[in-house]
Amino acid sequence: MKKTMLLFLAVLCMSMGVQAQQRYAIIDTKFILSKVPEYKEADKKLQQLGEQWQKEIDDKQAALDKMYKNYEAEQVMLTDDLKKKREDELFVKEKEVRDLQKKRFGYEGDLFKERQKLVKPIQDKVYNAIQKIAIARFYDFILDKSEGITVIFADPKLDKSDDVLREMGIKY
Repeated sequence: MKKTMLLFLAVLCMSMGVQAQQRYAIIDTKFILSKVPEYKEADKKLQQLGEQWQKEIDDKQAALDKMYKNYEAEQVMLTDDLKKKREDELFVKEKEVRDLQKKRFGYEGDLFKERQKLVKPIQDKVYNAIQKIAIARFYDFILDKSEGITVIFADPKLDKSDDVLREMGIKY
């Protein structure tokens, strides 16, 4: 009887110790966002804008391609001055298409800005919910499995960056 009771207490203590060490959680932000109606609406709007802007670029590219074909067909009949003028027009039109593409889809372009405006507030709400859960349930880390494993929350008291800087002799 004593052995059974001791064994039971030992197992109970070990299970409590294991639970105390399990301070990690895994989430899937893609799954979470797919269930948020505002995110679905924002994503749909971004897709529509992207398609609209891509059509605008495709139309300009088609006009440029037509200009190139016309130039190639007429090139033999043009004087050097007219050739130069047409080539300059083609160059300017080509630059316009590239600039428009960069403006719409480039780094910090219109699509990026629109995504920040529509999606970032939703992502912030998700992050705040994750942070509340992490603090309430005493998680040290929450990992996101949606695009590889990413640390999405880490308890600030575990951050040893200051210690590393001190060890390196850097004062800030």
